[in-house]
Amino acid sequence: MKPTQFITQSPQVESIVKSLTLTQSLFVSSIIIGEPFTGKKQLVRSLFPKALYIDARNIEELKQVLQTHNEVVIYNFDAVNNLDELNFENKRIIAIANEVRYRSAIEKKFAFIYDMPALVQRPEDVKRLIKEFTQIIQNDLMLESSKVINVEEVDLSENIKSLKASIYRQLITSTLDSRDIEKILFNYLYDNMEGKNVYRDFLEIYERPLLQAGLAKFKSQLKLSSVLGLNRNTLRKKIHEHNLD
Repeated sequence: MKPTQFITQSPQVESIVKSLTLTQSLFVSSIIIGEPFTGKKQLVRSLFPKALYIDARNIEELKQVLQTHNEVVIYNFDAVNNLDELNFENKRIIAIANEVRYRSAIEKKFAFIYDMPALVQRPEDVKRLIKEFTQIIQNDLMLESSKVINVEEVDLSENIKSLKASIYRQLITSTLDSRDIEKILFNYLYDNMEGKNVYRDFLEIYERPLLQAGLAKFKSQLKLSSVLGLNRNTLRKKIHEHNLD
């Protein structure tokens, strides 16, 4: 298996890496807790590549593994309901969980507890991951490397998962021409067109981005009214209707 590389520039995560590294030669139990898609499993794989990895949802298999192996990584640890069923004596255990329900029980079972911060708390890593994912996605899609990702539009709500998806969206939409946009609109309207006031219902899809782009580009309602061929009063009314003022 190709070694997993984990690079971080976040002081919080670097502290976790250093502490976990010290346990590589110790028979102790550690648990790393954090939101999904924060890189917990990748971090552990980079430090314990030879360990046996087992899904905690397979509880009977997990019990058997603990009888025969002394270095085990247990992921989806949230699924464990009874910690007393698991014997960690004289073993190197690294558990990975998105959350824990019984913190006091966890504190009794594990010698080391690490809280993995979400990406929104790791701006240093966000910057690095944007650069890394952008290059990978551009190569996958055979795109030119001139596109600059708009950091303000990057979605961190689901950490690495949503970050990567939002970079895909930005890179793909940057390649669309008018024919592609027409096709997207056609498919969307075809699937959603119903009712008795469809023209007005869907007018926002065209007008809102048109006004947003114009205001962002020209920074002047006077200039935009001239470009759009609208008088200033009509333009101001439309800007107000779309809550852009």
